[in-house]
Amino acid sequence: MSQSIDHPIEEQLLIDLVSTPSLSGEETNAAQVFSRYASQLGFSASIDQVGNTIADRGVTECPARHIVLLGHIDTVPGDIPVRVEDGILYGRGSVDAKGPLAAMLVAASRIDIPDNVRLSVVAAVGEEAAESIGANHIVKQWSPDACIIGEPSGWDGVTLGYKGRLLADVAVTSSNAHSAGPDGSAGDDLFAWWAQCLSQIGEINAGIASVINQIQSTILNLETQNDGFEETARMTIGFRLPTTHSPQDVQDLLNSCVIPGMKIGFSGSINASMTDRNDAVVRSISAAIRSIGGRPMPKKKTGTADLNVVAPIWGCPIAAYGPGDSSLDHTPNEHIHLDELSKSVAVLEVAITNLIEELLAEEAPQVQCIRH
Repeated sequence: MSQSIDHPIEEQLLIDLVSTPSLSGEETNAAQVFSRYASQLGFSASIDQVGNTIADRGVTECPARHIVLLGHIDTVPGDIPVRVEDGILYGRGSVDAKGPLAAMLVAASRIDIPDNVRLSVVAAVGEEAAESIGANHIVKQWSPDACIIGEPSGWDGVTLGYKGRLLADVAVTSSNAHSAGPDGSAGDDLFAWWAQCLSQIGEINAGIASVINQIQSTILNLETQNDGFEETARMTIGFRLPTTHSPQDVQDLLNSCVIPGMKIGFSGSINASMTDRNDAVVRSISAAIRSIGGRPMPKKKTGTADLNVVAPIWGCPIAAYGPGDSSLDHTPNEHIHLDELSKSVAVLEVAITNLIEELLAEEAPQVQCIRH
């Protein structure tokens, strides 16, 4: 869509981003849209070697403080016709997570930045894929003083963290046999194994009321094949993990139940990551929500985000924030209220300004700066 005077800049940016398909691995066109808007808004914009768009304001060499606003520009599949009706934008990625990304860029363009501060807005690629290629690349490049992750929390919510994740691909192969015979099928063996695993997971979850503290499991794919000589049953299982259990814990559990003829492969392994209300980013966002008349709602999410990738390595104040109802993520009815987008921009303007002031008031870390 071409730019129109009918929409404020944050709305037009989001409409254009949502109108530009950007499946994981196919983000180039949307990255160019984001880069163009960033340049128009006064940022120095570039696209790195993995496809992340980096929009910078302030000093980029040896800043006294560096704040990163990390969103993602890729989406899951699903063609939702892009339209605005009664102040609501429908389209894939409107909530997850182009809405938060647009809010961060516009808010960051409007605040006054001291000469010794660097503010970076990142439109990362590959967040919806298990590899999180964009975040895994950027985490090695920087060591910021604070980070806001662009994910839907609602304009008056702030996300303290996310559960961990593990994907398991399981296959059982057995010799072909008649269904009327005494031997079970590969599918029977696979389901018996899974029942045993579920029983152990149930014992771990027993007495734990909150789902945020439970091990969750979902069968993502299930199929059988038979070539006349052998039959194979396959299952892909997704696990969401609390802070009390690592992906390795679940791998060990599944491997302890292995049966003859079974192969298990694992991918997408990442630990849960949680902060608390005393985190500087959480406090800044919460105070900003109050400043425009809202009541901040801290949340912990059962999903996984790029926060899980960068938080353990950067070790800085961090939380996730952005407009949108996360229950609409990946759904056929994904949409966002544009007035919520505008409120989120206002919240982020105040939050980033306050965060900069707080960080500059602290004693600067002793970091050796090498100029090129």
